[in-house]
Amino acid sequence: MTQAPFRIGVDLGGTKIEAVAMDARGETLARRRAPTPAHDYVAILQAIAALVRDIESELGGRGTVGLGTPGVISPRTGLVKNSNTTGLNGKPLDKDLAALLGRPVRIENDANCFALSEAVDGAGAGGRVVFGVILGTGVGGGVVVDGKVLQGVNKVAGEWGHTPLPWMTPAEFPGRLCYCGHYGCVETFLSGPALAHDYGMRSGERAEGEEIAARAAAGEAAALDCLDVYRDRLSRALAAIVNLLDPDVIVLGGGVSNIDRIYDGLFERVERQAFSDAIDTKILRNRHGDASGVRGAAWLWGGADASG
Repeated sequence: MTQAPFRIGVDLGGTKIEAVAMDARGETLARRRAPTPAHDYVAILQAIAALVRDIESELGGRGTVGLGTPGVISPRTGLVKNSNTTGLNGKPLDKDLAALLGRPVRIENDANCFALSEAVDGAGAGGRVVFGVILGTGVGGGVVVDGKVLQGVNKVAGEWGHTPLPWMTPAEFPGRLCYCGHYGCVETFLSGPALAHDYGMRSGERAEGEEIAARAAAGEAAALDCLDVYRDRLSRALAAIVNLLDPDVIVLGGGVSNIDRIYDGLFERVERQAFSDAIDTKILRNRHGDASGVRGAAWLWGGADASG
């Protein structure tokens, strides 16, 4: 049992909801998981509340609550927008959850939570400006400046996945159609499904990221070519981030970030393509892995206001 202040972070995913409680040093005090009732908004609210209450019952105290979720709360309507958990869209998630738990709840996009986690005590710790990259089922990003998430006036700061791949070759142009309605988005080139699609086009076979990496390690030409092209595209996309934001640290996360080969020579490629004679930006693999999202949600409450 603990009476000391603690933070509860909740990561709302498409298949599972994870909650952790952390102390002021970032040490995990308790952890819970539950399946996501993805198509039932009320059930999602109740599942989150049950996880929070279960943790608080174990710890014998009351914590602050931060939630990382796909999409964001629209500053215009106060309702969720852009969530691939579609049952959340158009709902006042923050207000409904706060009413259910009887306290304020801070909500952020899951990519922003990843970036915050890595900026506070992860691979980006010590960097003033940190750009967090998600290379997974989709491609997302988040910006943290001086330990605070940069949301932007429209709450879309860091959404580099829905900008065009820089400096497309004639063979790449105009790119595939993205679900957002535009052609050639970074997401259509750098997501996990995009990597698998590119490999399929080269080999005629179906394989996902880990298998592609294993085949490349075994010397398969199609897999090697696929990952080399992926790394080149990633370097172009990151060089554009350097040109626009000039961050201290770029931290890579998501399933594709676990492929060692994409890091070989990546910094040098980014440096060559950035609009600078040289760069000091660090490009690093994440420290907290799959736990970064839920940890970032907990860090949405700073030290001074984490008393519950």
